[in-house]
Amino acid sequence: MESTTRPLPVARLKWLHPETGEAEVFDLYEGVQLTIGRASTNQISLPHQHVSRQHASIEYRDGMFILSDLNSANGTFLNDQIVRSPMPLMAGDKIRLYTPELDFVAVLSDDTAHFDIPVTLPPTDDTPGGLVGTPRLIFLSGPQKDEIVKLTLDDLKLGRATLNHTWEIGIQDSSVSRPHARMTHVDSAWVVYDLGSANGTRVNSVNVTEKGKVLADGDVLMLGQTMIQFRIN
Repeated sequence: MESTTRPLPVARLKWLHPETGEAEVFDLYEGVQLTIGRASTNQISLPHQHVSRQHASIEYRDGMFILSDLNSANGTFLNDQIVRSPMPLMAGDKIRLYTPELDFVAVLSDDTAHFDIPVTLPPTDDTPGGLVGTPRLIFLSGPQKDEIVKLTLDDLKLGRATLNHTWEIGIQDSSVSRPHARMTHVDSAWVVYDLGSANGTRVNSVNVTEKGKVLADGDVLMLGQTMIQFRIN
């Protein structure tokens, strides 16, 4: 079976270099630990007079990126609020090291290709030799918004995207468990099961139990903070 996803960053930092004005990007992966400061020894170096040699840090902890100030001279600010204790980062946040600013952004859907899970499903009676429509998941929210995943395996798992995940569909959402849910094609129907996820799986706002829920065309699944529509026609 072909790989369904290539390794992807979970989020990114973007900023303008203080001296050249050129756009800079730093990819953030699960498990990252980095420091930001004026010194070149930091993973992100910002040569600016108001930035301390080692000014702030970002650490991936418990499914979140955490921003901390490192006793800097001029302070670290998150959305213009001074950071006095470690604070979690959310997509769209602005980190300011007194003057230089960095944008914390989720990975955009443009950075991910539509991906298929190749296997042949049996034909239906409606169209001899072929399917009326290929079962698919359409991401309605989150970093993968508008991404389409064709379901061509009879059994697959969904979970948080990591560098080395083994489930078939990786979701770029820190509130999604590893793994989170399972989808199975049984007797011409698709059934979704929750796998004891921390934040639960819902279909049309109804919680899914271990007994599973049969999906109908147009149903909307909620895994963590990510909304996904199931389409079969």
